[in-house]
Amino acid sequence: MIHAFKYLMGLALVVAMFTGCTKKNDDISFINSAAAPSNVSALFTVTQDNSGIVTLLPSGEGVAYFEVYFGDATTAPAKVLAGNVVRHRYLDGNYTVKFIAHSIDGKTTEVTKPLTVSFKAPENVVINTGIDGANSFKLSVSATAQFETYFKVLFGEGVGEVAQPFTEGDTLTHVYAAIGSYTITVIAFSGGKDSTIVTKTVAITDPLKLPLTFESTTLNYAFTDFDGGNTTVVANPQMNGINSSAKVAKMVKNAGQTWGGSWIGMSSPIDFSTNKIFRMKVYSPRVGAKVLLKVENASSSSTFYEVQSLTTVANAWEELVFDYSAINTSKTYDHIVLIFDNGTMGDGSANYTFLLDDIRLTNSLPSSSALALPLDFESSTLKYKFTDFGGGAVSVISNPQANGINTSGNVGKMVKNQDQVYGGSLITLDNPIDFTGKNTFTMKVFSPRAGAKVLLKVENLTNPNLSFEKEVKTGSANAWETLSFDYSAIHNQPAGSSFQKVVLIFDNGIMGDGSANYTFLFDDINLN
Repeated sequence: MIHAFKYLMGLALVVAMFTGCTKKNDDISFINSAAAPSNVSALFTVTQDNSGIVTLLPSGEGVAYFEVYFGDATTAPAKVLAGNVVRHRYLDGNYTVKFIAHSIDGKTTEVTKPLTVSFKAPENVVINTGIDGANSFKLSVSATAQFETYFKVLFGEGVGEVAQPFTEGDTLTHVYAAIGSYTITVIAFSGGKDSTIVTKTVAITDPLKLPLTFESTTLNYAFTDFDGGNTTVVANPQMNGINSSAKVAKMVKNAGQTWGGSWIGMSSPIDFSTNKIFRMKVYSPRVGAKVLLKVENASSSSTFYEVQSLTTVANAWEELVFDYSAINTSKTYDHIVLIFDNGTMGDGSANYTFLLDDIRLTNSLPSSSALALPLDFESSTLKYKFTDFGGGAVSVISNPQANGINTSGNVGKMVKNQDQVYGGSLITLDNPIDFTGKNTFTMKVFSPRAGAKVLLKVENLTNPNLSFEKEVKTGSANAWETLSFDYSAIHNQPAGSSFQKVVLIFDNGIMGDGSANYTFLFDDINLN
């Protein structure tokens, strides 16, 4: 109580010191709930006139004010309101500046930052850059130097770009809009008038790699044709069934050689270390057409591996599977070669025109049937592989509540553990969901309590931002019930949108604890 009173009095003094005004009957009940300040940092800017004056800008979240200890002979700290700066004159040298961030209820967070005040021009300036693994257009930049106080960087975007300040130890990121060669300029500032400018050229590329969906507006899907084959990327003329994507590749086999086809080169060797099963969607004019998928080394076509499959339907999309389990992974393969009806001369007609799409590598062969809706968990050959996230944990188990409306042998069990409030799990179907003429998802649920929220979401295979979701509440406890999710609005999604992942989150927005109160059973996920 004394501690709280001390900080309340201290806060009153700070408010009086900085604002000089009071207000009666204020409600301060929120004070005790405030968290300690976080993300506390500071930016130093040295005046470029050899004066040694440094502007210190502390920053952080949940901060009422800062105490700044300058790290030199000055012993008394400066008090600075959040968002304000303080200026201090330093001599040439190295300093450790301490910042104590105070929250509104007296909690504190302390950080120190090194400061170099030098009137020499910075030396040994090194620019460090890196391309983000998930986004080839995103560049990170940091820098090191001797005798520098802070840096500014220009990312090479041209006229109108404003240099961004940063200090040693910081990393800035920038996302480019287009591929190209860009000159990064880093200016290292000393404590005086001198500065050092260093440049570095980086190449922003958009690498062509699996999966090949033909949807990118920046990638160059350049096929090389040979001996009568001709492949182009076109708007999908058969946007139906398992393939509603906007773009596909079209192969026309003209007269030339019986092995006529096309190949496309990847930006880097294909990675067969984990996945060795190719899948490709094909639209064939006839049943029994031969489809050869071959990989080759970029420098030597004598280094290759190939597998052939047969189409099983005519004038409809299907997914063909090519088992590459026996491929020699000690060799490298950069080209994907496609030949339709190898050994038969084409004539360029509709009978020798094929569509193909979504060439990708997976790690499993198909079972006797594809993993698709409805999901009843009863197959002995299908793999019901869930991907858990944020504390969710799903397993397929023998039905522990075989009663009421659900006496099936197997069900799914979701345990929501403590991690994230959005913890859940997802399962990826073998093909996109066909919503034609269907508006409602149904799912049987056994909940430990009534009123539990159940979110059912569908996502695109490669773009999680392309999604649709509905949430309903359970109406009973410790009994099976059928929940319905209205998906009629999914038909308003942009043309070509496809959804292949089914995501489940129980009590979204609430932290689970892994107990029986956060253990749910579900079964018979279907679309009607």
